[in-house]
Amino acid sequence: MKAIGVYKSAPVETDGLFTQIETDAPVAEGRDILVRVKGVAVNPVDFKVRKGKQDDGAFKVLGWDAAGVVEAVGEDVTLFRPGDEVWYAGDVTRSGSNAQLQVVDERIVAPKPKSLDFAAAAALPLTTITAWEAMFDRLLIDRTAVDSNAEKTILIIGGAGGVGSIAIQLAKLAGLKVITTASRPETTAWVKKLGADQVINHRNPLDEELAAIDVANVDYIFCTSETDQYFDVMTTVIAPQGRIVTITEAKENHNVDLLKAKSASFSYEFMFTR
Repeated sequence: MKAIGVYKSAPVETDGLFTQIETDAPVAEGRDILVRVKGVAVNPVDFKVRKGKQDDGAFKVLGWDAAGVVEAVGEDVTLFRPGDEVWYAGDVTRSGSNAQLQVVDERIVAPKPKSLDFAAAAALPLTTITAWEAMFDRLLIDRTAVDSNAEKTILIIGGAGGVGSIAIQLAKLAGLKVITTASRPETTAWVKKLGADQVINHRNPLDEELAAIDVANVDYIFCTSETDQYFDVMTTVIAPQGRIVTITEAKENHNVDLLKAKSASFSYEFMFTR
């Protein structure tokens, strides 16, 4: 089969960085299924894995989001059979989806919605799972408490990105009031189309932007961009006993004691930890 990947860590502009090779097709064993890949997506995790690749001469196939058709199944598989159309976010510890064939554990795979083609389906798993886990596992939002959630507000920093776009829709389904950030006319229009109740500009101080719409504190904050840039202001605008989640690494040291007086919490979301 054909596969695309890298032998070493290097800037993406490097000539010949990405290499197509011919390699043996993987074999489905145990609870693995063998998928003929029909669509893939590119995510920040691809960049991070490529950047962290050890120069050990080993070939690394990138790509995690994928959609395709089951070609074969391991002896312990119970959930799928050959011919099933599936989608998944893959496993960052295993060979990726930038290949004609990929093996993946059936327990992290789902049937592909019939309403989506393979390209659209491949674009969704990682961003959607990340948003879901951040909202309901980290922020501990009760998605069934729609009536009581109407009294609560979430601030989504970076609402027009992939994860933010999903988070807006999940927040509205849970009944929350949604404030999100955007800075351009087209991104502002996009987040409003997704259901955002109010939009503020992340190029300005967020506490001032919130004050301008008569919001002093928010119950939840979902940061999808630049934790270092927004950490201090998040501790300022989070409500007492509020919850903050971010999906981006901090490169600086921050004073978490700023949250103590509010009994507020701060957590990270990384979907591959399940």
